[in-house]
Amino acid sequence: MKKIALLIIAFVSIIFSANAQKNADDIVGVWVTGSGKAHVKIDKVGNYYFGRIVWLKEPLNDLGKPKLDKNNEDVTKLNKTIMGMQLVGGFEWKNDNLWDNGNIYDPENGKTYKCKLDLENLSTMNVRGFIGISLFGRTDIWKRVK
Repeated sequence: MKKIALLIIAFVSIIFSANAQKNADDIVGVWVTGSGKAHVKIDKVGNYYFGRIVWLKEPLNDLGKPKLDKNNEDVTKLNKTIMGMQLVGGFEWKNDNLWDNGNIYDPENGKTYKCKLDLENLSTMNVRGFIGISLFGRTDIWKRVK
């Protein structure tokens, strides 16, 4: 009887520890933004994580040409295409579900914000952009593209 109880305890412990442990690379992959307007591919470079736009719902402007970063505060970037641009970057893995010290760029207003990523589960990520402290910000929910 003791052997069966020990076996059950060991089995349950293994299951809970496997579910609880998250890997720093769990955010690597392709994510759809909350608006559904873009897919962002997150990759690891060294110890940091960066994400580029790999798909746009509407990649072309009214003239049938690729959309440009027309709202960027940096005038040298106004002629760069939105497709392929780095949208998020500089994230460091802090713990099981938090990547911090990064930034996010909003091509709709041309501004860059501090950002942190919180992995709710392997298919849902909370993307929090903010000014100063995270209390003053907005969270967007991204879903993993299957």
